[in-house]
Amino acid sequence: MAAVPEQPGAPEAGAAPEAPEASEATEATEAPEVALRPGLEAVLMVADEPITEARLAEAVQHPVAEVAAALRELAAEYAAQDRGFELRLVAGGWRYYSSAACAPVVDRFVLDGQQARLTQAALETLAVVAYRQPVSRSRVSAVRGVNCDGVMRTLVQRGLVEETGTEPETGAILYRTTSYFLERMGLRGLDELPELAPFLPEVDDVEAESLEGTAIADAVAAASAREAQ
Repeated sequence: MAAVPEQPGAPEAGAAPEAPEASEATEATEAPEVALRPGLEAVLMVADEPITEARLAEAVQHPVAEVAAALRELAAEYAAQDRGFELRLVAGGWRYYSSAACAPVVDRFVLDGQQARLTQAALETLAVVAYRQPVSRSRVSAVRGVNCDGVMRTLVQRGLVEETGTEPETGAILYRTTSYFLERMGLRGLDELPELAPFLPEVDDVEAESLEGTAIADAVAAASAREAQ
């Protein structure tokens, strides 16, 4: 029987298939590019402090000049559309703010929230601050395992937590509980907070921090329940 001629470029019998080019593998794993304006809106939506144009440009991977122009366009559009929020340049950075015209609605919402009971997320966050103070927002988030910026703002608005300086190394704002916190918990001082179990894991491990965060949340929740009785 005559041998079948090999096709040009065909792999030899028994040979392993060639690995894809590096560029092809990279293209398959790269995240899709996000458009400039939606990307800016997404980052600004989660920002707790004004963000500089340079930092935004780094986040969305666009030149600073393009980012600056897009931010001003967005701010003008929001103002023209009579939205309930504004995009402002404050202290060298951009951030969303509620519209001044909507202040009565915001005030009513905040006052109603101050009279409501704390959610489980707020109790857990408050517990971490109480046992770790002074502590930064990022440290609180590390203990709880979730972003706590919104909950921290609520606790500050309700007078349970306040700022108390900054970290020397990072400049991050530090937080502590207030005298109103002690009043709400029925405590004369922080030394009356329930003691944590001595066998809890060390806090160097993130998983251990999450476990301890649950324990201190239970402790503060217990104190809160006693105060409510």
